This record gives sequence, structure tokens and C-alpha cells, in this order.
Amino acid sequence: MSGPKTAMVLAAGLGTRLRPLTNDRPKALVEVGGRPLIDHVLDRLAAAGVERAVVNVHAFADRLEDHLKRRRRPPAVTISDERAAALETGGGLKRAIPLLGAGPVWVSNIDTVALGGGAPALETLADGWRAEAMDVRLLLAPTATSIGFHDSGDVFLDADGRVRFKAPGEAAPYLYVGAHICDPAIVADGPDGPFSLLDVWKALAARGRVHGAAPDGLWMHVSDPAGRASVEARLGA
Repeated sequence: MSGPKTAMVLAAGLGTRLRPLTNDRPKALVEVGGRPLIDHVLDRLAAAGVERAVVNVHAFADRLEDHLKRRRRPPAVTISDERAAALETGGGLKRAIPLLGAGPVWVSNIDTVALGGGAPALETLADGWRAEAMDVRLLLAPTATSIGFHDSGDVFLDADGRVRFKAPGEAAPYLYVGAHICDPAIVADGPDGPFSLLDVWKALAARGRVHGAAPDGLWMHVSDPAGRASVEARLGA
């Protein structure tokens, strides 16, 4: 399959919005449809050809590591330890650069579930990756039909697939649904501490270096207990 063979899975968040479900476990181990969120993500990445995943850990790190050690299916997992301090999305990716190796990688959140189309959507995104034209390619979905996300969207797409982030007060037709391809070098010069990938993306987008695509597929966001219940109801339908 085309696309990166290595992924960074961002699993170090506290999951405060999912309490009380995260009172005794990391967000990554909250179950949806009978499986922890981390397994939904790792299985989707494996189906798209990923062979190795770096997973960062912070809250309830031992419990998440124990779960990952018990997995007996691809991808192979390496831990990026953020026990001392969670580094947010950009800082977490920067910390993991020595573990990821050279070249583009997948980067995935753990709170989005696909109802059909998950792995094929990743493959479509990978097919359009062009390192000479872009530094980031975001997986997007229509704001109007995605479940559990905010209703004002995130970005606009031009005819060439370049992304423009919405301005304050705007509503955008597409949402970022938690997976993208990038060269980790985009964060190599970031601060030595927590920082957000969003700030990096916006700077790159101003130079036309952030692209996106919205392949077929229904994406559901597990944002809070009510959102989890909605996703479970849809999965069980």
C-alpha cells in the first residue's frame, strides 16, 4: 500500500471532557463499541499499511503501556514517554522525532471513530501526498455530516487542495477529523515544551504548504460522555 509505514499516535491527553469515564483510565482506553479508542486507531492505521506506531503516554501511562504490550497484532508499538509533563500535539511530535525516523509519517488523534471508509480514506489521503508541494496533508470531512464535532468547521479547500483556516466568526465547510501526514521536521524548531500543531499548520498554510482531502466516510468524534453514547448508538445501529 502507498503511504507512510510509521505513525505517531497522540495518546497523552488528559481526557478531562470525558470524565467520569477517565477518572481511572487514560482517554485512549475508553471503550467505544466494545473496544478501546486506541485499538480503533491502531487497527485503522494497520489496515492502511502502517507497520510501526509511536504512541505517547502521560495520564495513567502504566495502564496504557500494559494494554499495548498485550496487543498481538500490527502495528508494532514504541512508547514515547511524557509522564513528566504532557507536551501537547506539537511538543509530543517533536519529542518523538528520534523514534519516528526520517521521512513523512502519519499523525493521528485517538478520539475519532470511522463508520466505514476509515482505512480507504487514509489510503486516499496518502495517494495525494506530494512532499515537494506540501508539508502537511489533513484528513477532512464535511462539517454538515460529521458526528460529535463542533458545527462551525475548521477549514476551506481551494481547487488545488490547499487549506485555508477559517477566520474568527467564519463557518467553514470542512472539519479536521484527527489524522494527517506530515514530515516531523515541521516541528523540529519548536519550543522545548508544550505547543500546538495548529499554530504550526496556520503558519505553513499562509505559505500554501498545508493541503487536505475529504474522502468518503463518516467520522464520529468521542468528545464527552454524551458524544460517546451517540457514537455507540450509531455503531450499534
